[in-house]
Amino acid sequence: MQIRFTKMQGAGNDFVVLDETQGRLGLSTAQYRFLADRHFGVGADQILTVRPSPGDGIDFEYVIHNADGGEVEQCGNGARCFARFVHDKGLTGRDTIRVQTRSGVIAPRLTADGRVTVDMGRPEFDPAKVPFDPAGLTPVDQGSGQKWPLSLDGQAQAAPVFVAVASMGNPHAVQLVDNVDTAPVAQTGPLIEHHARFPQRVNAGYLQVVDRSHVRLRVFERGVGETLACGTGACAAVASGIRLGLLDAEVQVETRGGTLTIAWSGQAADSVFMTGPATTVFEGQIDIPDTLL
Repeated sequence: MQIRFTKMQGAGNDFVVLDETQGRLGLSTAQYRFLADRHFGVGADQILTVRPSPGDGIDFEYVIHNADGGEVEQCGNGARCFARFVHDKGLTGRDTIRVQTRSGVIAPRLTADGRVTVDMGRPEFDPAKVPFDPAGLTPVDQGSGQKWPLSLDGQAQAAPVFVAVASMGNPHAVQLVDNVDTAPVAQTGPLIEHHARFPQRVNAGYLQVVDRSHVRLRVFERGVGETLACGTGACAAVASGIRLGLLDAEVQVETRGGTLTIAWSGQAADSVFMTGPATTVFEGQIDIPDTLL
């Protein structure tokens, strides 16, 4: 099968974008995995698919597959690239669009400075809705938030890590670290991602608070590994930091791939807003094997 694609990136989080507005490609899990492979395919953290409106009041459907081929609920950096793609390809003339994801409707907006702002919806901290199993655990209260002790497999003698759990349409476990450069992301990220208390796995965030309006962040993403940036991870980290009393309502999030601006009022009924870059890298065409394992 031969398909056309667009390679994009947002703060170093990179994507293959597919246009299915004129018909479904019908790709298998293995074929998504092939596209994301950095040796045999195009190479990407996620595959983003643009599909036609699924209903009234919605402009497009937004489908996300991780590098392991699995479909996921949300991708914030991808949402910005999605908005840039449909605008640049002439699929819409609107600067603000409404997009259906597996976890709900989001509203990306192109700004005058060339960046994209996304209404990422309300953060969710109820463990059952993350989802996170807190049975038998005693949280540490801080500000209006909580940190949960998490014992990691293979580290029975080590002290538990304390994580704030949150959902931005996908699950996150955020821990505070003194320095993201020395944080054990590669060692503990996989243990947190696959922890039994997260039945749908989880994105593991490592948050360093520089001051009340500036943080540094690394994220070990579910089904991908560490990425240069994670939009939903930045939203979850800032929202968690605000609830813990550590951050103001607008925060610059420094990732390894660039800087994102995250704003949240701290009110449960209000959305988190994310602003950052979205850039086309190149376009191309690739032959995908019909049969893959």
